[in-house]
Amino acid sequence: MGRRIDYYDDPAAPPANSVVPSANAVVTNDAGQLLLIHRTDNDNWSLPGGAMDLGESLPQCAVRETFEETGVHVEVTGLVGIFTDPKHVIHYTSNDEVRQEFSVVFTARPTGGTPTPSSESREVHWVTLDQLDTLTMDPSMRMRINRYLADDPHPHLG
Repeated sequence: MGRRIDYYDDPAAPPANSVVPSANAVVTNDAGQLLLIHRTDNDNWSLPGGAMDLGESLPQCAVRETFEETGVHVEVTGLVGIFTDPKHVIHYTSNDEVRQEFSVVFTARPTGGTPTPSSESREVHWVTLDQLDTLTMDPSMRMRINRYLADDPHPHLG
């Protein structure tokens, strides 16, 4: 399995050679905890999410990816924002694809299932807000979570 390397505003980053729509979900439970995964491809903590498949919408992608990576069924409830910063690129070493960031981040609520790791997630946990700073996370993912926590009624557009 290849690695995933995130670059942000890094002059050493390889140039992007693709753009793939993707979705992330900020899933919160009744206790206010966030559902996070410990990724297998870069060892960082992250919101569940991934690339959109042909024949599905971005909200459907968020629901599917969340279940695949966490074992938790969710319902999309809102929009955190659209994140398309060309300074953020993701290098997949398995095929040398370098994607420009293109992620739509939704809010969601759990509707069933049990947190269960997958081939993409070595751990799946409900995380309290005071635990967030202790987790290793890519700056772009931390920015998405911080945008959610800011509780701005206007979605991020950038």
